[in-house]
Order: sequence, then structure tokens, then C-alpha cells
Amino acid sequence: MNPQFPGQYGQGPQPIYRGPPGPGQIGGQRPPGPNMYNGHNMGPPGQFGGPPQPPKTGPGPVQNGPQQGSYSGPQGDNYYGAGPPTSIQNKPPMGQGQFQPPSGISLGGGPMPPSSMGMQRGPTGPNQPPPHIGPPLGPPTSTGQIANQIGAMSLSGPLPPGPGPLPPGAGPLPPGAGLRGNQPPNSMGQGSVMAPHLDPRSPTGMGSPSTSSAASPHSMSMPPSGRGMPPSGIGMPPSNIGGPGSGFGSAPQQPPHIVGGMPPSSMGMPLSGQGYGGAPHPSSGMVPGYATPLSSVETQSGMNPPPPMSFSGSTTPSSTGYNQQPTFAGGLPPNQYTGFPGGPSLGPGASQPGSQPPPQQGQFMGANSIHSMQPYSAGLGGAMPPGSRQPASSMQPPQQKRLDPDQMPSPIQVIEDDRRNRGGTFQTSVKGGMPPLVTTDFITQDQGNCNPAFVRSTMYNIPCTSDMMKSSNIPMALTVSPFAKLKEQETPPPLVDLGEVGPVRCKRCKAYMNSYNIFIDGGRRFQCAFCGAATDVPAEYFAHLDHTGKRTDFYNRPELCLGSYDFVATKDYCKNGVLPQAPAFIFMIDVSYNSVKSGLVNLICERLKCDILVNLPKEAGSEESEIRVGFVTYAKEIHFYNVKGSLAQPQMLVVSDLEDVFVPLLDGFLVKLSESEAVIDSLLSQIPEMFVESRETEIVLGPVIQAGLDALKSAERSGKLFIFHTSLPIAEAPGKLKNRDDRKLLGTEKEKTILSPQTNFYTKLGQDCVSAACSVDIFLFPNSYVDVATIAEICRITGGNMYKYSYFQCDIDGDRFIEDLKQDVKGQKAFDAIMRIRTSTGIRPVDFFGNFYMSNTTDVELCAIDCYQAVTMEIKHDDKLNESDGAFIQVAVLYTGITGQRRLRIHNLSLNCCVQLADLFRSCELDTLINYMAKFAIRNVLNKTPKDTREHIMTQTAEILACYRKNCASPSSAGQLILPECMKLLPLYANCVIKNDGIQGGSDISTDDRSYLMHMISSMDVKSSSVFFYPRLLPIHNLDPHSAEFPAAIRCSSERLQEDGVYILENGISMFMWIGHNVDPAWVKEVFGVQSAAQIDIDKCRLMDLDNPTSQRVRDVIKRIRSERHRYMKLTVVRQRDNLEPWFNHFLVEDKGLTGSASYVDFLCHIHKEIRNLLN
Repeated sequence: MNPQFPGQYGQGPQPIYRGPPGPGQIGGQRPPGPNMYNGHNMGPPGQFGGPPQPPKTGPGPVQNGPQQGSYSGPQGDNYYGAGPPTSIQNKPPMGQGQFQPPSGISLGGGPMPPSSMGMQRGPTGPNQPPPHIGPPLGPPTSTGQIANQIGAMSLSGPLPPGPGPLPPGAGPLPPGAGLRGNQPPNSMGQGSVMAPHLDPRSPTGMGSPSTSSAASPHSMSMPPSGRGMPPSGIGMPPSNIGGPGSGFGSAPQQPPHIVGGMPPSSMGMPLSGQGYGGAPHPSSGMVPGYATPLSSVETQSGMNPPPPMSFSGSTTPSSTGYNQQPTFAGGLPPNQYTGFPGGPSLGPGASQPGSQPPPQQGQFMGANSIHSMQPYSAGLGGAMPPGSRQPASSMQPPQQKRLDPDQMPSPIQVIEDDRRNRGGTFQTSVKGGMPPLVTTDFITQDQGNCNPAFVRSTMYNIPCTSDMMKSSNIPMALTVSPFAKLKEQETPPPLVDLGEVGPVRCKRCKAYMNSYNIFIDGGRRFQCAFCGAATDVPAEYFAHLDHTGKRTDFYNRPELCLGSYDFVATKDYCKNGVLPQAPAFIFMIDVSYNSVKSGLVNLICERLKCDILVNLPKEAGSEESEIRVGFVTYAKEIHFYNVKGSLAQPQMLVVSDLEDVFVPLLDGFLVKLSESEAVIDSLLSQIPEMFVESRETEIVLGPVIQAGLDALKSAERSGKLFIFHTSLPIAEAPGKLKNRDDRKLLGTEKEKTILSPQTNFYTKLGQDCVSAACSVDIFLFPNSYVDVATIAEICRITGGNMYKYSYFQCDIDGDRFIEDLKQDVKGQKAFDAIMRIRTSTGIRPVDFFGNFYMSNTTDVELCAIDCYQAVTMEIKHDDKLNESDGAFIQVAVLYTGITGQRRLRIHNLSLNCCVQLADLFRSCELDTLINYMAKFAIRNVLNKTPKDTREHIMTQTAEILACYRKNCASPSSAGQLILPECMKLLPLYANCVIKNDGIQGGSDISTDDRSYLMHMISSMDVKSSSVFFYPRLLPIHNLDPHSAEFPAAIRCSSERLQEDGVYILENGISMFMWIGHNVDPAWVKEVFGVQSAAQIDIDKCRLMDLDNPTSQRVRDVIKRIRSERHRYMKLTVVRQRDNLEPWFNHFLVEDKGLTGSASYVDFLCHIHKEIRNLLN
């Protein structure tokens, strides 16, 4: 029991992890080597990602089709791909670039052979659908359609010799085959995305072709480096991927997109009235969506059918995907793939080669389906117009197939659609209301549920039963940033002081008063929304009820009408019943040889007073901060300074006994800045002079932390230590570490031995710090290995931060360090904090992720917490939920404020409950899910092998999408990849997590950098993790110098970079400026002041302040980017074809990694294969 929270709060730890990386640099004194995390110039990295696994061979793909009756109706899914795969009995050996079509495939309207999925193509009767296709086709179901033309993609391979024999029972397709008409609309209609037809069969990048369902669904060997064709070993990519519709991530009420597709070679072309070139007819009976089903793609949003729409050559805006329809001229240019392996059989009404068929009723101009996979060249290529064939001349040599990434769900489109549809004001009055994305600029009006900046959930509609939750494979998780920074237009949580009464709480579950409670008995009692118990209202808190049952003072009490508020805590909530004092900051400066030589000591002493101490956090409206400050220097000894205001000069007291550290003074060590300003100024001017001749290279760290801890204990204050440290603590003293660096182990099964602490000294010391509410922030300035994995333990357990500046040079890195320190000091919000999550009956928190300590299973202890740190927790069922009641969550944080006042911060969130999986899939938030998955992966890194960590993410992704396909999607061909609307980017983001250096970093980054990243990921909020895993890429060469508009982001792929362009890439930790080889010299002169890109000094990380509009605009863009992130990002300039470019390319996450980590296209194919295996 902890006296701070009577009857509920205690203290406790949790095994978690470490932190991330630091930089190397070329030039100056920095050794070459990639070290982007500090933004230094690095040599070309050797590899990126884990070592490639040997190609796996195995059985071919399982044949898989929707089971009749297993779908609940047209959900409006996002389909990618059309129809089942073709037979691969004649597939060439691995590595050959062509696919020999099965014999008997006809090109000119002849009969088709049986498909590889056993689908009989012969006439099956007027009302009987082909097997595995779905119900019979008939009149439309009044749902509207939106068509979108996507470039065709097909397999390379020679055309078949001619029409083959008609297989037994085969015949022309029934007139509606391939289209989904006459299907009953589903009551659970939901926007989803149908991806281009992905056949996970031939060897392209994600696992070799399997020949039976026994093949391991999760084996994903990586392709070798290079950006050409993926090797055999990762499963063939789809022959073509029809793109999503327009406007990913749009408002839920809008119908998603449809992308049509050419039929697989084994299914023949549609008959007349069912071609592939036209726009859908309003009465064609298709549900909007995206995918390439047999001849259309569909998605439906909401419960009611959208209004009918049709396209004829132009694009109508839609809610999902891309608005532009590519246009093509006749055949394909050289270097682009030819038609399908066997060439589609052209039925009546089909177009001649090179021509575009006229739109016909029920047709879609869309992406071709993918029915087989061949190695393809990375990069974008032109594509045949849908429904057309290439001229004979271009069909002769088999060409490599390409998958156009434009045809797959785009995060840029999702973000832009959300900004367009959901920007403005978000009101929290609706239970289970989904907030806009973290990338959308919106203002929250608190009307009973907390601001999403404080709490975000992976789902806003919780399954009523645990079985339903398990079958969905989506974790119910919350990411909580209790002191998040709000926008200027938003009102911070108000402070409620109820005097001696203290906060009003439920007598049973101890939940604090909130807007969900119901007052009964004329206002004399209230019924708790969390446990249902009735509690008497204290006499001092009583108020009458009006005719609606609300208290007459409802709008005068924040706790009754808002979702977030603070209570003033009484003595009952304080340790030993004593009100706390204001916190203290102790600055502990390493004065060893390395620190003095790099200019660090001088820099700190020069800037500490004018940039840092003046920014100490203070209560709104206060003139000065109440926080006390103290100063310590150390190398092999520890020096304390008496800076009492009555002294003429500061006094230094030396502690040389490091085995039993003590604080030699109490009075005068921790002082208020305003009372000792002159003495502090004198001290900061003397420290550089005192240690200018320092030759000490061996330093300590453990005793330094112990000294700061004892100082805070003696002063009976909570607080924070800011430690500026340069090298591995190898001096003989407690906490001594040895150099155990071996980066060759990274990416292997033994990597956890160097990513875990080498000793438990710092873990135990961290627990001692927790008991005294002493948080530790460490700023590292290493020139070599410092064992971040071990040192970061003290920051992790005490809720502290870590910053790393490898090969620190004062002139280059000084500003970045000072800015980080300033933000760190200003951002501190709460000390000696304990957080507890309360939930309504039926659910409870079971697991916690972040940088904190737990001594029991319920209380998260944070010595300090700032406005950027987040804690993630998983919630599970312990009983059934009631659909009508919903679910409630309350986050309560007991903390000491910056004035020393003990307070409680309360955040409340209400969620809906559902009994249909479609309702769950309609209300998931992907960014929060990825935040949770990344933190879970960080924990796995320390307990499992890298392979297990990767496969867990891939398996979870496939299981989530397979569940949707099985339970929510409309019946369709197994060759289609169907994605729910709100999760259409799940494969992309999951792949980004797998490829991230913090989770799969191999020997291309240092061991310390890997641990540093792991530490940072552990406490990231959703906004930070969103850009960290999918960086933002901004073109700046075409900025309008006279406009203040921010440049629009583009997708993270090298294909998007133009040789005459300049781009900014940032992920919240690093920022690069990539300059193309053919950039306009005039632009270079205006921004850099030199004649050509070759003359730019890439060792400088600061742009010159040149007096011209272009220079000003570029600097304004960079300044705005930095203002949006809480860590100051150093600008690293990368010229095209420089040796630093491979490290820049490492962050283009849609491309292949240089050591074989999968590209977006490859990963999507692999996930599709896994889904088919699961459904089979």
C-alpha cells in the first residue's frame, strides 16, 4: 500500500528495454560510419536490416476461395487483385525471368483451361455462379459505385501459341461472371480497400513459392541488396497491383473506391456487356471499394448504400485512394512488362490491341488483376490501359513485370483525406467518437471525453466478449500522455479545489467524480459508471437536480461536464501526510579531458544561465519558477558547490570516497535562481577555468547518480538530475562497466546479450531513485562505445530521457544540444507521479509499456513525466460487456506540480461496445495500433530472437486481415487481397516497424545506437511514432517563395525523387536534405551561396541566412518542421551519388532495404500469401 493513494496506490517495476543511436561523421575528427541518428555525415552503410535468410523452397500456394455463406455480405472492402491464380504447373525454375503459361490458354476468344483453383469455366446454368465466385449475379442492389482507372500490370512471359482445346465442361462465362451484382447489402457495411490481385506464388521477394499449405506461413526470407528484381526467397510479388481508390482515410460516411481489373488469364475476358474498359453504370449493382476483384473492386461505407455514381473518363472524388486516372497511349514503352502470361482471352466486345474499349455498363476502368507472380524490377513503370492489349511488336520478348506502387494504399492520400475531411474542430461529446489522425491539424473541444492528445485507443468500439476480441487479433490498447502539450487555442485541464472534502470518489472502485456518473435520490447519491455502486454525496458537495436529472451546478463544475481536469489533493494523498516541497533540478557536468577538449564544458557554462535556467518551468501566471537548482562537477571525484545567495563567491566541496558517497552540505546546495543569481553566474564563469588543464580520462557515473539522489533525499524534495556524460565509466567505483561491444551480434540470435544490461547495478540504483522520486536524464557525448543498454536502465526506471550526440563538436552540435536541453527543462510537468487506470466492469489493464517502474500490477510509478512521454497499456476482458452500456476508462495521475502542490490529473474516455466484427473494424485507429505493436516488439527484442520478433508482427498483421476477410468482407475470389478501410495501411506500417533500426537494426548501426533507439521508442507518443516509422518526405525545390503554404509530402520511395529536385526527409529524430544531381544552380546559389551542388559544404548543418525569398522560404520550412518535434533535428545534407546517399535511402521505407528487408510491394504479397494460408 502506498499512503499517496489511500487504499489503492502502491509502487512497482516492469521489465522493459533500452534506447537508440548516435552518429558518425565523415570529415573532421569523426570516424566514418553511418550514424544518422545524430545527423552526422556518415560513410555508406554496409547493410541495413537483418541478414538475409536463405531462400526457402516449399509447396505452392494453397488454393483458397471464399466459402459459400461465410461472408456477411458486401462490406465495401478494399480489394487488391482479381480472381484466383493461374496454374503454375509449368512454372520455370527459380530465377528465370519468364513464366511459361499453361498450355491451352487462348488469346482470341477461345476457350479457357480449368483454373488452378478448380474453377470450372464452362456454363453452369443461367442462375448458377462459377464455383468460388459468390452468389448469382443479377440486378444491382442500389449501391452506388465509384470507378477509378489504374494502370494495368501484368506478368511477363511469351504469349501462348494460340487457342487451346476446350477443357471438359468448359464454355463461355455466364453473362455476369466476375461482377458482384444482386448481392444483399450487408448491415455492417464498412469502407474497405481491395488491393490489386496478389498471388503469393512465384518467387519474388517474400518467401519461395510453396507447393502445399504446409509451407510455413511466416517464413519471410529477405531479398539480397539491390533495387532490381527481388531474389527468389521472398515469394513472388503480384503480377500487378491495382491501386486503391481515391482518398484513403476519408470520412467514414463517404463511399470508398472501386478499382476494376482485368481477369486472370485462367478466367477469360468478360463477355459483352462486361468488359473492362468502362466506367460503372449506376445500376450495375456493385458496392464501392477498392480492389481488383474479377472485374471490379468494391467498398461500402456505412449502413446505407451510397448514392449511385458513375465515371466516364473523368474521376469523381471518393473517399478512399487516388483521384487521378492514369492515361496511356497505346502499347507499352520498352522496359515494361507485357500482357498476362497466357494473355487474356478476349471475349466479344473486347478491344483490339492498343485500343481502349468503350465504357460499358457494369465495367470498371481499373487495375489488372494479378494472378501470378514473377520477379519484377523495382520502380514505377508505365502500364497497359485496362482492357487493352499490347501491339504484337512489343509482345515478342518476355519483359519483366512491374507492380506500380501507385496502385497500393498511400499513406499520403490517407493523411490528406483526413486533413480535408476532419480538420477544424473535434467535439468529444459523442461516446466512442473516433478522433482525427495525429497528422491532422484540429482543435479539440472537451465536452465530456478527454482530448485525444491525452489518450488514444486502438479501437473505439470494443467487442462485447473476449472470444470476439481474440478472433479479431486486434489488441485493445491505450497510449496515454497525461501531460501532453495542447495547442494554443485549446483550454488546459482546469484545477478544481474542493478544500478539505477532497476529490469525490466512488466508495467501491475509488473512481473519481466524472461526467458519466448519474445522480439519484434527488442528488443525495450518485451511481458510479464504472462499477455501478451508489455512493452518498458529501453535504458540502450537494446540489439539487433539475427536471432533466442534471445537477443545477452541472456546467459550473469541470468534473461534471469535462473529460480532463485536475483536483487539488489533500494531505491524505501525500507521503506521511506531509505536503511536498517544490522540486529541484541538479546539473551534473562531466569535466574530464574529453569533455573539456570538445568544448562541452565551456558551452554548458556559457549557455546554462541565459538559455536554460531562465526557462525553468513555472506555473501559468507566475513571475518566477519555484524550482530549486544545484550544481555538481565530476570526473574521478565529485565536486559539490555552495551557491548560497549570501556568499560572495561559490564554495567547492570535494567528495573523493566513491564507495560511500555523501552530500557534504545541505544549506546552500539547492537554491532558488532569483536568490542566488550572482553567485551562480560567478560559478559558471569559474568552472571552465578550474578544469581547463584536466587530463582525467577515467570517469565514474554510478557514484554521481548516488550523490544526486542523496542530495534530493536530504532536502526532502522530488526532482531531476541532468547528467552530461562523455565516456564509458571505467574508473574503479560502483557502477564500473567494461567494454563488451560486438556489433556483429546485432541481427543474430545472440543480440539480446549486448542489448540487455551487463550488470544490475543501474537497475537497483533506479529503484532507489524511484523511492525518493529522483528522475535521471542523461545527455551522452561519446566518441566510442558507452554501453547505452546498461546506462539507459536508470533513465528507463525513473521515467527519464536520454539524448546522444556522438563525436560531439561544439561548433556543429552545440546548438542542437542546447535546444534539446532547453526543451527538456521546459517540458517537465509532474514529479513523484503515480498513475492508475480504472475501467468499467468487464475489462481491465493487464500489461504496460514505457519508461517507468511498477512494484505491483496496477500502479505505474514515474519519478517525473514531461509533455512528450507516453505510457501504453493493453486492456483485456475479464467479463462480458453490455452493448448498450458501453465501456469507460479513467486515467488518474497523482503528482507533485512544479510549484510543489500535490494534485490529481483525471482523464476520462467512453467507448462503444459491439457484437459485430464489422463494427470493430470500422472504428480502429491504426497509428495507435502501430505504437503498441512497436513497443511490444521492443520487449520481444530482449526476450526472443530477431526472427521471432519479425514473424510475430507479420503473423499478427496477417491474422487481423484474415479475420476481416473471413468475417466481414463480401464473397470474392481468393486471389484478391481485401483490406478494411481504416486498416488499409496496416501492411505498410507493419513492414516499417519490422525494418526499423530499433527493432531489426543490424551491424550497419552501432550497438549504442540500437539501444538508444529502443529506449526512445518505448516512451513515444502516437504523434512521434507515426512519423518515426513512416518518415515525412517534402519536395522543396519548387517552393513558391511568395507563399507561406507548407509543401505537400510525397511517398517515401526513391522512385519519387527527381534528379533536378531537392527534398527534406525527417522522422522526428533525424533530418536530411537530399540534393539531386541536376538541381538548378540558381536554386543552389540562392540557398547555399555557392555555384553548384558539388561546392556545398555538407559538413555544415546550418543554412546561411541569405537575403532572398527562396532562402527565407527554405529556412522557414525547416524551422516549422523543427517546431513540430520535441527533439531538435540536425540538418544533414546528402548529395545524390555521394557515399552518404545509401544511408539516406535507408529511410525510404517503401523500398527494399539494402540487406534484403522487404519493400512495400513485396511485403504486401507476402501478407496476402499468409492470409490465404490462414483462410485455407
